[in-house]
Amino acid sequence: MGKREELIAQYADDLKNKCGMTPDMDLLTKVTIGCGPAIYNADASTVAGSQPAELETVKNNFLIKKLGLSDSPQLMEAINSVIETYGKSERNKYRAVIYYMLTKHFGKESVYS
Repeated sequence: MGKREELIAQYADDLKNKCGMTPDMDLLTKVTIGCGPAIYNADASTVAGSQPAELETVKNNFLIKKLGLSDSPQLMEAINSVIETYGKSERNKYRAVIYYMLTKHFGKESVYS
């Protein structure tokens, strides 16, 4: 098992055990690959849920640029809802898991097909 497969297994475990979701492994794999080399960097692979600048980056670079959504208050509400689901106290909020949940939230799975 390669490093990426190990990380995907870790993300799937987080989705099951911390978020109470059954992950779509095909989509999770595509979202993880879409994160690029960031998944291998300890700092870049996680999202600091309590830092407004970090949440703006998720909104602008992922929701608007990647998923093609229009800027609106709903975007930040969705990010906050996903972080709430993951658990505010959870120290390692993996970027791929958050992106996966946001993709599902907005029904944008087609971006990865």
